[in-house]
Amino acid sequence: MLETLKETVSWLRPQIPQATKIGIILGTGLGELANSIEDQKEIPYESIPHFPISTVEGHSGKLIVGSLSGQPVLAMQGRFHYYEGYGMKEVTFPVRVMQLLGFEYLFVSNAAGGMNRSFEVGDIMLIEDHINLFPEHPLRGKNLSEFGARFPDMSEAYNAELRRLAAEIAAENNIKLQYGVYVGTQGPTFETPSEYTYFRIIGGDAVGMSTVPEVIVARHGGMKVLAFSIITDLGITGKVVKVSHEEVLKAAAVAQPKMAFLIREIVKRL
Repeated sequence: MLETLKETVSWLRPQIPQATKIGIILGTGLGELANSIEDQKEIPYESIPHFPISTVEGHSGKLIVGSLSGQPVLAMQGRFHYYEGYGMKEVTFPVRVMQLLGFEYLFVSNAAGGMNRSFEVGDIMLIEDHINLFPEHPLRGKNLSEFGARFPDMSEAYNAELRRLAAEIAAENNIKLQYGVYVGTQGPTFETPSEYTYFRIIGGDAVGMSTVPEVIVARHGGMKVLAFSIITDLGITGKVVKVSHEEVLKAAAVAQPKMAFLIREIVKRL
């Protein structure tokens, strides 16, 4: 695994400025933030040695290298999911690449179903913590000291300083921001009414099929993480309605300008 990663990093390094310390994973329907990246260079996933390929609608499948708010960044326009058939090592492979490239920050976004009664479709939730319900842990197996400690601390999976900055920027610009706990599940089915109720009982505010594996690996590697969910559907007890992937994409598209603004401003202030 380490040799495979080093081959990928060796191939990518000449194409990414050494000053790049910020990685961004753009989730379902949120790839348009890429349009804000200046002087951009696109690198299709299929051209990168050992890189997985994104298979989900709404995930373009390319790395974008460029400048966002005056800062050099690397953005993933399309991510990989456990439900696509990938193992956790493949799902988190790009985060390991970022780590070996010396990145310090990881910004993550996703679409999620909301269980909190105060949430509405189109809300942006700042993730304060998560509950990992994936059947495979991304750190399962032999630990490599080059990556991090065998038993990494997860008491602050989402960086407190970055969360404070996000809240400050949202307040300054009258952007409604929700706060809560993200539940990560394997998918690909949307949740049953009883599952929504269960996730709420155990402390979740929103549920989705991504993010948690990438965050765990980023923290294992010492990166500072900030993550947002766009609430694209609601699973509130007694109010659960049918949902489709197309509806999720539409809801994400409506909210993404505010999400893009927040990320641009946070990057500007780093």
